[in-house]
Amino acid sequence: MKTILLTGFSPFEGESINPTIRVIREIDKMNFPKIKVVTRELPVVWGKAFDALENYIHEIQPDSILALGQAGGRVAITPERVAINVDSFRIPDNEGNQPVNELVNKNGAVGYWSTLPIQKMVDRMTHSNIPSLISNTAGTFVCNHIFYRLMEFLEKEGNIRTGGFMHIPYLPEQVIQKPGQPSMSLAMIVQGIAECIEVMR
Repeated sequence: MKTILLTGFSPFEGESINPTIRVIREIDKMNFPKIKVVTRELPVVWGKAFDALENYIHEIQPDSILALGQAGGRVAITPERVAINVDSFRIPDNEGNQPVNELVNKNGAVGYWSTLPIQKMVDRMTHSNIPSLISNTAGTFVCNHIFYRLMEFLEKEGNIRTGGFMHIPYLPEQVIQKPGQPSMSLAMIVQGIAECIEVMR
């Protein structure tokens, strides 16, 4: 049986919820034939987020890792194509860290490609009428930071596992006070992530 580690983030930037946590809680209730999905929450804290993720990898020994993040303003579920070697936070993280124009690893590669089947994920979601696009930027906040460090870690391991990152939109209740911002229902996001898990089989 294949094991997939699925992670979400704590709320940040003054939000009371993070849709990724809602999603992984719903995924916890689902059964996938021949797939064991283990979910974990990560802190929105520079450095500590990947430390937690690395500990979970050692603990769970998954075959694949899919990390989820919130991307307010996006209209679709967006698997990320590439992680870049930049930390440049638009806002402080949940412990006040705000690196600007710094490298994730001063001796590291410029970037790393996702090793997840991102085109197949998008095709599967699109076929199910779920808005989905490949994204070519994971930003320069904690999401990109852990994406970069995850792919660096997996490469150093010898790529014995696959991994990557995916952003999801706001939930409708998050945009009530954000006129003009797009959102997506929890049910649709959960269906989309479930479709991606099936593709990772």
